[in-house]
Amino acid sequence: MFLDIAKITLRSGAGGDGAIAWRREKFEPDGGPAGGDGGDGGSIILKADSNVQTLLDFKYKRHYFAQNGEPGRNKNQYGKKGEDMIIHVPEGTIVREANSNKIIVDLVEDGEEFLIAKGGKGGKGNAKFANSIRQAPRFAEPGEPSQEIEVILEVKLIADVGLIGLPNVGKSSLLSILSDAKPKIANYHFTTLAPNLGVVKIDYQNSYIIADIPGIIENASEGVGLGLQFLRHVERTRLLVHVLDMSGSEGRNPIDDFNIIMNELSKYSDKLKEKDLFVVANKMDIEGAKDNLEIFKLNFPELEVMETSAATTDGVDKLKYYIFDKLNNIKKEYHSFDEGEVLDLENFFKVDRTIDVYKDGDVFVVEGYPIVELIRKTNFDDFESLSHFESVLEKMGVMDRLEELGIMDGDTIDVNGVAIEYFG
Repeated sequence: MFLDIAKITLRSGAGGDGAIAWRREKFEPDGGPAGGDGGDGGSIILKADSNVQTLLDFKYKRHYFAQNGEPGRNKNQYGKKGEDMIIHVPEGTIVREANSNKIIVDLVEDGEEFLIAKGGKGGKGNAKFANSIRQAPRFAEPGEPSQEIEVILEVKLIADVGLIGLPNVGKSSLLSILSDAKPKIANYHFTTLAPNLGVVKIDYQNSYIIADIPGIIENASEGVGLGLQFLRHVERTRLLVHVLDMSGSEGRNPIDDFNIIMNELSKYSDKLKEKDLFVVANKMDIEGAKDNLEIFKLNFPELEVMETSAATTDGVDKLKYYIFDKLNNIKKEYHSFDEGEVLDLENFFKVDRTIDVYKDGDVFVVEGYPIVELIRKTNFDDFESLSHFESVLEKMGVMDRLEELGIMDGDTIDVNGVAIEYFG
């Protein structure tokens, strides 16, 4: 089964919490702070892998969570870092953010990696908060949260050559003779349900990749049949080989067949017109093929045409080397036609760090993501932690803004839902 689109959820690991711990030694307040930092959470990395051909694995597993970092320990020991998760995808995988459909990355080269969800940083242990004034801090810092994103993976096959044409013109047969591919071959009147990929070997150091691109029928570009599902695979090919049943054995006219396919390619993308293309006149062993070929050449004098018969293999070896020579004059650049908006992943995970300070009736309100994070890191039952909380608010400029609003001793401050009493 071939699967070329999948939607999955990715979540990096959260950072481990810092530890609150004490040394048991003489002359140290409360034994001295000895809480170690929490370990960083594991990140999620996408990696293009030439050994992975489809997205089938993602049909059965749709959620991928990296390991959390471990909490800090006593004796200033750091918690263990969560393991990174490497997810292998086929070469030619485009990754999009699911809600906006914006492109995140296009993984083309074998071994290419992309960090898509970064693990949370581990929190500081209480040993890190000790200073000359605060010698025995009874608080630590929690680890940073994970990053989560839902993405769509879309494979566009990377092949040097794309065999195109209507069903039952002999594409699969030619592919099996030219390459090491073993497609199912029969006298089907319907199209192959999945692309077949093969390697054509010229000698010990030269080869090229060829693909049978299925699903292209009349109105394929408008979603008829499986056309749209497979037209995308034409994009990355350097050379298009249009296979025609020149004998008309299916009761069709080769000229009409050619026009149908070229019209669908054109409607899918104007850029396909820029691709190098030539025609393979197949089934030349069948009666009527030579007459049809003469008429075809009169109608399309500008086209290069190679004559073959997959049934007898006549002309196939010549075709093999002809394709190789053509490829030597075409730049190797596996680009895609996607012109969609690109997602700035850093900004996607970035939060608004604006702090709002205002008065609502008799209550002074302080809101914003930095405040939420500060509250998360504060133990309001511990005096030193509370002092640290107030010190950070001072550094953020919050206290100055409250004074500008006329705050007085005894007034209530709503700090993102936490009510505290102000004393200047």
